[in-house]
Amino acid sequence: MAVRGNGAGDGAGGAGGIGTATKKDFVSDQEVRWCPGCGDYAILSAVQGFMPELGIPPHQIVFVTGIGCSGRFVYYMDTYGVHSIHGRAPAIATGLATSRPDLSVWIVTGDGDALSIGGNHLIHALRRNINVKILMFNNQIYGLTKGQYSTTSEEGKVTKSTPFGSLDHPFNPVALALGAEATFVARSIDIDRQHLTDVLRQATAHPGAAFIEIYQNCNVFNDDAFIALTGKETKGLNQIRLEHGKPVVFGPSGERCVFVEFDGSLRTGDTAEVPTELVYVHDAHREEPSAAFALAHLSTGPTQPTAIGVFRDVARPVYGELMDRQIEMATQKLGQGDLAKLLHSGDTWEVK
Repeated sequence: MAVRGNGAGDGAGGAGGIGTATKKDFVSDQEVRWCPGCGDYAILSAVQGFMPELGIPPHQIVFVTGIGCSGRFVYYMDTYGVHSIHGRAPAIATGLATSRPDLSVWIVTGDGDALSIGGNHLIHALRRNINVKILMFNNQIYGLTKGQYSTTSEEGKVTKSTPFGSLDHPFNPVALALGAEATFVARSIDIDRQHLTDVLRQATAHPGAAFIEIYQNCNVFNDDAFIALTGKETKGLNQIRLEHGKPVVFGPSGERCVFVEFDGSLRTGDTAEVPTELVYVHDAHREEPSAAFALAHLSTGPTQPTAIGVFRDVARPVYGELMDRQIEMATQKLGQGDLAKLLHSGDTWEVK
């Protein structure tokens, strides 16, 4: 596990204070080493460009990564960082965020890292509502190990490890996060900088855990997996953009919509043929998550019209704050603890 500090405290402050911080204050001196054309470059640039908006000095920001192509992200941010072990970034970030509430803690992970070996750590960080922001790059493939299928690869995916096609049913990361009772769940796309930045803005305003799935193109091992959502001629037809408080319509002229069926489910249809009162109006702050689940399942994959944006943004107590209050309450009631006394209390014995 590599722990990286890089004089980040001199970044924005050296430029004359946090108010004058720019993107370059968050760009490290390390050579960025991903495959040419990788979607990670676009995400990195968007995050570096967004960081000054936080108004937080670089030395109070920590990025924690796991293993995979996304794991290199930590070296390219001029902040503090931890390049941890496979799948364990949420566990390490949990300890950091709860012990140091003064820090802004970010997790960068991939679909293999987060949803395979790291699946258990991820869901518990979400259900506890740890104050971390999680960026999960989903390229639907194992890129660093050279093209094996992942937990989000579609059924029938032919790869080096599945030459006759994958038999596994893939995870739906947004639905998984919603099932873990995450309080903030969103999806964006690597090359849509404006949309991604807006989602990051909403995530950082949210107290507690924020999970963002980012469709990220792997041009070497899974090129154009998201072309239906990114292609110039197809994205208008397939991006279902969610905006709180607004009817969900899509298509170049809003000719398609999401509507409520009589059984309460959500479907897509032609706007002209759907009664206005049945067109779904998105409510990201709805406590009950069924509508968000339905939006997550409008498509079976990014080759169909797919929802992007913030699915859910609800309030729940933050774990670290609850823990601090409990410790304070216990201290007031019981006084300072005595670890040695605790270890030797109750049923103890000596072995001679």
